[in-house]
Amino acid sequence: MTTNDRNGRRDRGLVILLALATAVLFIHLMTGGSYGFHRDELATLDDARHLAWGYVAYPPITPFFGWMSLKLFGASLTGFRFFAAASTSVAVILTGLMARELGGKSGAQALAASAAIPFALGAGSLMQYVSFDYLAWVACSYFFVRLCKTRDPRWWLAIGGCIGLGMLTKCSMLVFALAIATGVVFTDLRTHLRSKWLWFGVAASLLVFLPNLIWQIQNNFVSVDFLRHIHERDVRIGRTKNFLPDQLELTMFTLPLAILGLCFYFACKAGRPFRAVGCLYVIPLITFLAAKGRGYYLAPAYPVLYSGGAVFGAELIRNLRSVWRLSLPGLAWASVMMTISFAAAFFVPMAPVDSGWARRAFKVNEDFREEIGWPELVHKLAQVRDSLGAAERSRFGILAGNYGEAGAINLYGKKYGLPEAICGTNSFWARGYGDPPPETLIVIGFSGEFGDRYFESCEMVGYITNKYGVANEETTDHSDILLCRHLRQSWPEFWKTFRRYG
Repeated sequence: MTTNDRNGRRDRGLVILLALATAVLFIHLMTGGSYGFHRDELATLDDARHLAWGYVAYPPITPFFGWMSLKLFGASLTGFRFFAAASTSVAVILTGLMARELGGKSGAQALAASAAIPFALGAGSLMQYVSFDYLAWVACSYFFVRLCKTRDPRWWLAIGGCIGLGMLTKCSMLVFALAIATGVVFTDLRTHLRSKWLWFGVAASLLVFLPNLIWQIQNNFVSVDFLRHIHERDVRIGRTKNFLPDQLELTMFTLPLAILGLCFYFACKAGRPFRAVGCLYVIPLITFLAAKGRGYYLAPAYPVLYSGGAVFGAELIRNLRSVWRLSLPGLAWASVMMTISFAAAFFVPMAPVDSGWARRAFKVNEDFREEIGWPELVHKLAQVRDSLGAAERSRFGILAGNYGEAGAINLYGKKYGLPEAICGTNSFWARGYGDPPPETLIVIGFSGEFGDRYFESCEMVGYITNKYGVANEETTDHSDILLCRHLRQSWPEFWKTFRRYG
């Protein structure tokens, strides 16, 4: 094959990957404004207005991109989700490029990239750290594949910088770093332990992560307390018990491709130079399983398998008889397309809220439910405020029980002249309760027992509903709207015990 032929195939493969990624981004842009802000997005949006090197619930990367979105697009829902959607789209390209570095031609590259699309559709539909964590893992994986292929130790600089950025996105990047360390120690890459470039890479990762580390020290490692609390809660309510079955949901019909990927790295001659890359899946699998992590934590490790599986599958097909050589590629593509179709149907907000399709999607994907009803909730609170006399309105506040409520009040309340929400959850707690503190409060997210315990008087003034009748956390778990007066204890004493994680 001539150099021009090789370059032509490389260009054709890249064009296909760009087309696939563009299609993913286009879908997100066309559907991103269909419902409303998710409760997690409302918290991120509010944090984005208070830029810092750290937050209770996550490192600073996600709020930073939220800040960028607000600067570029205002409070547009589609605009707020743009960078998350773009991140997952880039991850699709990098998955295909990994297949190319492993020796795959354009067909294998396209198959690997397409297998990464289902999770990209789900993760990119919300502005959340999952999207940026996904990109960080896939980018680091690509650089590690390049290292294994070229044996050029200078790739450690890119790997180290990427790990540092990943640590600024989600702390689970530590598990990825552990996987790389394992791959180095237990394969022929151990010779790199004597390379200055590996240690330069380690230094780069620490340098990039340093601002958040300093923030954690200054804030008594509050994120460690948060993560411990969230993990104990997840284990207690059973969110971690189905870790292995969750992997079937993540891969669905692409599972055979992922299994082929494992075979490529650990049982195939062509995969021998890339043994260490296989650790990028195996070590996180073992770690998250042992530590009782949630199923989706392992999602960023699958592009490595899809890339290896596409390359190994193409090699196997070339050695089969003609009848199988013609049918198996079609079967592989059919499995990928069915998985993409399922992800689009249930994780992309395409159907109208009041349609039968949406009702089925809401049963599969509960996140959709938490996007419904926030503007109506804030409008209801404004009506309650308007019912108060002038004297009470002068020392009036809103006490919210969770970050979704607080974020919604701060986003939509300006339209009605409502004050900033008072909330003890995550980073909201550090923003305090105002000066002077309120005497009359609308209280949401809490029971009547809470109101009677902490206030001299408390009455029920309404319920949280939404016009579509969608049952979500607000309408089912704590729908009461309370009007409470005069805190029984001083605000500083109350605030000391009011901090909570969620």
